[in-house]
Amino acid sequence: MTQLLTAFTAIALGVGGVLVLFWGLNVAVDRTNEKTQDKLRPWVFIGPAMLVVTLFLLVPAVDTFRRSFLGPASQEFVGLANYEYLVTDPQVRTAIWNNLLWILIVPAVSVAIGLVVAVLADRMSETWEKISKSLIFLPMAISFVGASTIWGFIYAWRTPGTPQIGLLNAIWTAFGNEPVGWLQNFAINDFALMAIMIWLQTGFAMVLLSAAIKNVPVDTIEAARVDGASEIAIFWRVIVPQIRSTIVVVATTILILVLKIFDIVYVMTDGNYGTDVIANLFIRTMFNFGQFGQAAVLVVFLIVVTVPFMIINIRRFREQEAMR
Repeated sequence: MTQLLTAFTAIALGVGGVLVLFWGLNVAVDRTNEKTQDKLRPWVFIGPAMLVVTLFLLVPAVDTFRRSFLGPASQEFVGLANYEYLVTDPQVRTAIWNNLLWILIVPAVSVAIGLVVAVLADRMSETWEKISKSLIFLPMAISFVGASTIWGFIYAWRTPGTPQIGLLNAIWTAFGNEPVGWLQNFAINDFALMAIMIWLQTGFAMVLLSAAIKNVPVDTIEAARVDGASEIAIFWRVIVPQIRSTIVVVATTILILVLKIFDIVYVMTDGNYGTDVIANLFIRTMFNFGQFGQAAVLVVFLIVVTVPFMIINIRRFREQEAMR
């Protein structure tokens, strides 16, 4: 009860504090002359947000970059030793390779399945469209840890000759096959983990792509049909070009999410059996081994890789806004 009261008090103070802050600043601006008001008012509204971003994002990022040149305890200067670790350590190479696989496969498959579902659902009756979209979107409401727990029971493996509690192995062994260690087999465990993320993100891709498809002018589709184009030709030559910006935005959004992938790998394998990724390696390097400098350089690597995709995403978003 006390914790609940504390939570409500914190929310009330936080929301109320923001309202009071904006109200007070607005009143202060209103008391200046009209010319000054025009100059100050935009900063009144974006200033607090910029301050928060600077304090909680930019300052930690700059400090992390500084620590990437320091030793394990973040005290002595070690030059580029941590960056040498980044490019030479076998564990880092494995993590980078796995991240690369996630980047190549997860966004592409999620967008492809989401696009197929969006097109098929668009041709259903209104009732079945709502039902099918709700079912596909449902996993989005589940946390990464919750989804990993669910899929943990699907991938569960027991030694041959013992009852299989995992769904996949129960089906697989029912046909007389030996049980498969889906998370222990080096050839398939990465893809087994990616399937969880694809399951979670397909609903997100479907919703945005379905909205984009519904905005495609019907006249262009009807004109193509009058000209004798097949449905497949209409899809690739009429619909896809008009929703290209949305496809790119969805793909880059999922890609940025994939770059930070941690929860699924941590819960399912903790990076064992060759499934490690950069974020999981960072946690282990920093908190298990106390190597702050090496952990910092892993974060710097993630930031450097993520920024270009964020820029692409913002540019595509601006293009979409300009077209409206």
